Order: sequence, then structure tokens, then C-alpha cells
Amino acid sequence: MSTPQPDASQPSDARASEDRTTPDDRLHARNGTDVSPEDLVLAAGRDITPGNLEWARRKLADEGPAALDKLLP
Repeated sequence: MSTPQPDASQPSDARASEDRTTPDDRLHARNGTDVSPEDLVLAAGRDITPGNLEWARRKLADEGPAALDKLLP
């Protein structure tokens, strides 16, 4: 298995900008829509069960939509 080589057709400055990591403050976990308990359960890597949905409802009530942001990178 070979590793991909840089595209020689692009200037080195363009390739360098592609190699940089996106800063955390530029990453977005949500697209502005409401967060459902199901979203929170799935983001936590849990199965959708009545108990997990209740956990998610309580967490959303306490933390609001930011609860999802805390779970996602």
C-alpha cells in the first residue's frame, strides 16, 4: 500500500494550507438545528433505550444544546 503523494500541479503554499489542522474554535458540531435526545444518545455512543433517552432529556434540560457540543470533537 502506497501513501499519497502531494499534487505537483498545486503551488507549495496551497499544499501547505491543506496540511494544517483546523483550529478547535472553527469546528462546529451542529448546523443550528435543534438537538433531540436521540441525537445526544447517539453522539454518546449509546443505544437508544428508554433509560438513555431519559438521561439525554435531563442532560439537555441542564445544559441545553451545548451538551451535544461537549460530546463531539
